[in-house]
Amino acid sequence: MSLINPSDSLERQNEKLLRIAEALMNRVEYGAENSGDAYAQFERAALLEKRVRERTLELERTLDLLHQSNAQLAEANRETEAARRNLADAIETVSEGFALFDSDDVLVMCNSRFCRDFRDMTQHLRPGLPFASYVAKVSRSRYLALPEDLTSDTWAERRNRRHQDRHVMFNVQLSQGRWLQVSEHRTANGGTVVLQTDVTDLMRLERAERDRLKDKQARMVRATLDHLNQGVCIFDDHGRLVGWNQKTGDLLSLPARRLQIGADFAGLIDRLDDEVQFTRGLTREGFRLWAASPQPRQPVSFEIRRGPQTVLQIFGRGMPDGGFLMAITDVTAEREAAQKLAELNEVLEQRVMERTLELEDALSAAERANASKSRFVAAASHDLLQPLSAAKLYVSSLADRTQNGADQAVLHKAESALTSAEQIIDALLDISKLDGDGLHFDIRTVALHEIFRPLRDEMAVLAERKGLRLDFVDSGLMVQSDASYLRRIVQNLLANAIRYTESGRVLVGVRRNGASARIEVWDTGPGIAEEDQNAIFEEFRRLDTKASRNEGLGLGLAIVERACARLGHPLGLWSEVGRGSCFMVNVPIAGRASAAVTQNPRSARPVGLSQAGLIVLLVENDPQLSRAVTVMLESWDVSVLQAASAEEALSLLADLQIEPDALLLDYQLGPGPTGIGLYHSLKERMGALPCAIISADRSPELRQDCKALDLTFLPKPLDRHRLGQFLTAAADALCRMG
Repeated sequence: MSLINPSDSLERQNEKLLRIAEALMNRVEYGAENSGDAYAQFERAALLEKRVRERTLELERTLDLLHQSNAQLAEANRETEAARRNLADAIETVSEGFALFDSDDVLVMCNSRFCRDFRDMTQHLRPGLPFASYVAKVSRSRYLALPEDLTSDTWAERRNRRHQDRHVMFNVQLSQGRWLQVSEHRTANGGTVVLQTDVTDLMRLERAERDRLKDKQARMVRATLDHLNQGVCIFDDHGRLVGWNQKTGDLLSLPARRLQIGADFAGLIDRLDDEVQFTRGLTREGFRLWAASPQPRQPVSFEIRRGPQTVLQIFGRGMPDGGFLMAITDVTAEREAAQKLAELNEVLEQRVMERTLELEDALSAAERANASKSRFVAAASHDLLQPLSAAKLYVSSLADRTQNGADQAVLHKAESALTSAEQIIDALLDISKLDGDGLHFDIRTVALHEIFRPLRDEMAVLAERKGLRLDFVDSGLMVQSDASYLRRIVQNLLANAIRYTESGRVLVGVRRNGASARIEVWDTGPGIAEEDQNAIFEEFRRLDTKASRNEGLGLGLAIVERACARLGHPLGLWSEVGRGSCFMVNVPIAGRASAAVTQNPRSARPVGLSQAGLIVLLVENDPQLSRAVTVMLESWDVSVLQAASAEEALSLLADLQIEPDALLLDYQLGPGPTGIGLYHSLKERMGALPCAIISADRSPELRQDCKALDLTFLPKPLDRHRLGQFLTAAADALCRMG
């Protein structure tokens, strides 16, 4: 516990210590005379005196430090005041109005030029004035010139809103035509510096320059109007003439004394002589009413005729200030040209009509020629297929009978030649059908594996002969297409790939392409140059390669392109010379196919016919084909009844009183019933019998008719394997019945 109070002054603390020392000395002298501790008390008193002296010295040093601090503080205050006076003097020397607001938007200081032009609020500019109060007082100052559409409160609200921006600059108009530019800038501690600059002289110079430019612009407009090839006149909102060019008087034949500043529009219209006639668009009275109508005026355009030949076009339009202008153009030459053009058009229309009639006749002749061509191609193909079919059957019969290897090779070459001729005829028929207008497709849901699997077996032999690897990536997708034409497209692309590929592989697969299945045929052939990629789809166009010279007709890709176009299946091609090619066909997806049941293919050779004792009625009006079929069937130990027409067949069966086991009927039998008609007649007499319709007509309609009647369709030239399958099935049915 301290003997003195530290909060006392140094003088008071020194006084207390002296009193304590005196009391201790008196106690030592008088209070301890009889005590044995006198000496000890003396020692304590001496110690206390020493401590008092030390404390006194410390207090004196503290007083010295305090005096030094007070002196330094006084010096700092003097320097601060000097700096403040210097800052105030510096601000006062600024030629602009200056004010500083702190971070709380309270006025700290300003110079005498700040708000000097607002003399009615100078008394309110004191430190501590809030920024909002400063704006409110300025907005109510009588020296502030507010725009007509603003009130004091609205101006103050906008001013305070702009104060929220970091940098602000705008102009304020004062009374007596003076202007201030006000700018605000933020300080580092969040305060605001406001500067007011008198820009009256700049504004006056700008206005003077603007007026000078207006005068110059007016002179330029006047010069421009005088150089226009049109007449132009301008009227104010009261219909008084305020501007025009010389061309106006020339076009309207108005004397110069009529065209004067302030001339009335209605009076000018009335002074137009009788030679001026309003011909198109508006009448004279209608134009007068348009000019006198209240705002807004809609643009008008009309024509007048002055004299016997001059035609003037007048365009009128309202202006923002309520006036209007007229533009007058001489269109005499244009109207004369239009008249001549109209006369020429009449002549041309007559010629076009005559030419159209000629073209219609030519088109009709072309359509008849095209129809005649289609009929000729169909008939010629039928006539060509008849002897071709007979020749193939004769060759096949000889091949079955001879065992000589050299003869077998010759017969094989002959059959290959006949097959090539058959392919040419088939291709020509396909192109003729695809180019015609009467082609109808059987669009239905098709499983892609039904297209791929037969082609795999068929094309594997061709690929194996050339030492190529043929791969199919099977697909379970279902697509919407014509099954027969889609098969023909893929078949032609595969045959083309195998033909032009000397080594490597051919790959067939399917990719999903959005809502389509993209069938792709890849090969490792020589590739196709970019300049040849369009030409390869032309008829009989083959690239100059060894493969194309030795085989191929040049029609496969032409058929593919036409079939894809008619079916709406986009066809694509990628190829790189030296690497190979890829043909792509996009077909709409219909779903996924169910798993197909694998069946063992039946042999196409007529095994066991010799033991069946089969009797076949053959009705064929071509003698050569009839004889060839008969020779082949008899080599298979099948008994044949021949007839050349339906009438002859019915008569033959009536005479022999024999019921055949199967029917082979040509569809086209000349005059009289067709093969299907003969089948109906025989069915009425003998009931349903196994029947095959033979025809070179491969139209979908005939195939559909045969399918509806459960008849086998055998296209010409006859394929001996398919014929053998039909007869074998008929023999099996006969055995089951027996």
